[in-house]
Amino acid sequence: MRTPHVVVVMGVAGTGKTTIGPLLAARLGVPYAEGDDFHPQANIDKMSAGVPLDDEDRWPWLDAIGAWAHERAGLGGVVSSSALKRSYRDRLRAAAPGIAFVHLTGDRKLIEDRMAHRRGHFMPTALLDSQFATLQPLEADERGVAVDVSGSPEEITARAEAALDALDSSTQSDEAGPSPR
Repeated sequence: MRTPHVVVVMGVAGTGKTTIGPLLAARLGVPYAEGDDFHPQANIDKMSAGVPLDDEDRWPWLDAIGAWAHERAGLGGVVSSSALKRSYRDRLRAAAPGIAFVHLTGDRKLIEDRMAHRRGHFMPTALLDSQFATLQPLEADERGVAVDVSGSPEEITARAEAALDALDSSTQSDEAGPSPR
C-alpha cells in the first residue's frame, strides 16, 4: 500500500506541469490542484504583459500553494508550481514538510516549441529565458526526482511515478538503517 504523499510537479514554463500533474494525480489516486489557480490576478496580469514576477509577487502565491499542501498532508495530492528557486521550495517545505518534488526537465528547444503550440495560456515564450535564468535544480538534500519531458505525456507520467516509487524505496531503506551483512 502506497503512502499518500503531496507531490509538487515543478519546472520552467512549458515543461508540461499542467498536463503531467493531473495524469500523475490520477495514477496515484489523489486530487490535483493547478498551481496557476493560486496566483492573484495582479500576477496573471503582469505575466500576460510579458513581465517576469519578482520574489515579492511570488511569496503570497507560494504561501497559498503551501497551505493547500499542508491541508493535504497524510491524504496525498499533486499540485503544480514552477518552484524554480531553492528558496521557493524551502517555503513550500516549511508549510508542508513531507512534500516531494517532481522536477520536469528537458531541452530548451523542445520546451520552447511546446510553449509556442499551446493555446489559452498567459505565459508567453518571451519569458522562457527568465525562467531558465532563475531555475535552481533540486539539490541532493531535497526530497525529489528529476524527470525528462521527452516523449508522450503517458511516458513522462510513468517515469515520474517510477521515480517517486524509487524515491520512496530509498527513503524507507535509509530509515531502516544499514542492512545487515
